[in-house]
Amino acid sequence: MASWSFLTNHARVLLCIARDPEARLRDIAASLGITERSAHGIVSDLAAGGYVVKEKDGRRNRYQVQARVPWPETGTPEPAAGDVLALVEGMRAVLPVHRPAVPAGVPDGSDMLQAEPQGR
Repeated sequence: MASWSFLTNHARVLLCIARDPEARLRDIAASLGITERSAHGIVSDLAAGGYVVKEKDGRRNRYQVQARVPWPETGTPEPAAGDVLALVEGMRAVLPVHRPAVPAGVPDGSDMLQAEPQGR
């Protein structure tokens, strides 16, 4: 049977950024099981599409999700990116999340699951 996902990698990266606006590309890539190069390309796509604003903060980037930007498939102002993100986050609150076991010492992206970024 073919493998597939409800969310594209673009949506998954957007969720990671919404959860942690200070996430590094390597952290995003590791948490989603994609390459850092793919994560960079996706963040660039999201920024070009107006879904994310990238700001330089010293040597790091800080991202800001533009929640009012319409989702691309609809062609209408509803739902906006923020509506879809809220729906997915709301589903996480009511449904159990199955996570495969990750060997010790391997980054599992669990730091990406926090709703608010940690103070750095």
